[in-house]
Amino acid sequence: MTWMQVILYALVQGITELFPVSSVGHGVILPFVFHWKNISDSAQFLPFIVMLHLGTALALLIFFWRDWVELIASLFTRHRHEQRRLLGLIIVATIPAAIIGKLFETQFRQLFPSAFSAGIFLVVNGLILFFVDRLTKRSSRRHYGRGAEKQVSYVQAFLIGCVQILALIPGFSRSGVTMSASMISGLDYDEAAHFSFLLATPVILGAGVLEVPKMIHSHDTQMIHFGIIGGISAGIVAFLSTWFLMHYFHTHEVRAFRPFAWYCIVLGALVALAAGFGY
Repeated sequence: MTWMQVILYALVQGITELFPVSSVGHGVILPFVFHWKNISDSAQFLPFIVMLHLGTALALLIFFWRDWVELIASLFTRHRHEQRRLLGLIIVATIPAAIIGKLFETQFRQLFPSAFSAGIFLVVNGLILFFVDRLTKRSSRRHYGRGAEKQVSYVQAFLIGCVQILALIPGFSRSGVTMSASMISGLDYDEAAHFSFLLATPVILGAGVLEVPKMIHSHDTQMIHFGIIGGISAGIVAFLSTWFLMHYFHTHEVRAFRPFAWYCIVLGALVALAAGFGY
């Protein structure tokens, strides 16, 4: 890898992990578009990508630090019933992705190098966003921190976690599918984004616990430096992306997914066509 590739990956990761457009899919598309041969063949490439995800997770922790303080504090106080219930929803929704991701890690890795499949699934991701936009009608505004999580049951949280498994496939967006499932469960755009971003944090941190030690034990000093700088850069961009999206979804009550849906469909179709014709 080169430093230009590291920074470009970090910028793309910081944006696409939180925007509903699939960061993993873009991680596959980037080397395809720029003809970066064999960049993903290294055993250290996946840990490097996870380091970028860790930067994103830290950005989410910083942005929502008050939420996490209240969630943790709810374990030690009796009067924080809503926060304790929300923490339970996050735990329940995290279980499916944690189990399936570990059991089928090899199978999902085999999907990683395919730009054609990433393009196809990106189109499907866009169609899902379109479907949810049409399905969701304008509703009264509710403040998430004042009980909106009561709209989601533990069964629905588990199903949202199951949907999150799709994000292991390049082309499907973690934030896109979890926000879509959350909105179908009764949340508004900004509430769904809030829940999705909180839910993403333990999943990303869990992946880091599994993958980063592999990079450290490899003693590949250059790749470690790439991972650290890339993670910091991705975190900065992710923080700005989170701020933008929370503002965007708070002010757009109707068809907020539409721009992201069009982006996924157009980009996915172009990539799939180019890969299919041997570009």
